[in-house]
Amino acid sequence: MAVPLRVVDRSAWIEWLVDSALGRRLASEIPDKANCIVPTIVQLELSKWLLRECGEDQADQVIAYTQKCTVVPLDTTIALLAADMQREYGLATADAVVYATARRQGAELLTCDAHFKGLPGVALFAKSG
Repeated sequence: MAVPLRVVDRSAWIEWLVDSALGRRLASEIPDKANCIVPTIVQLELSKWLLRECGEDQADQVIAYTQKCTVVPLDTTIALLAADMQREYGLATADAVVYATARRQGAELLTCDAHFKGLPGVALFAKSG
């Protein structure tokens, strides 16, 4: 079965990178580079987390990998759509930008964050507990 065009949220990247039980379930859900869309805000969030938790070398490696995917910068169209998403779904700014990027690109959002539950175009792999 082909994996659809997807935006992978920070939460899913982190679960996969730490090789948690959930991350191992996600491994087959993360698309290959050709089908993976990375919003620049996810690069920011990942870089921040990786520098804090894993160090500069690991951060550089993961960000280099994301650069081989389709990187989508925050532009005016996505920013305005994100504002709508904030109002409509009560999302925090970064989450609204990630979700708006997925919607704008016609991609599914792969996430572990429960606040995306029930939103259209979301593949939620919720953390247990």
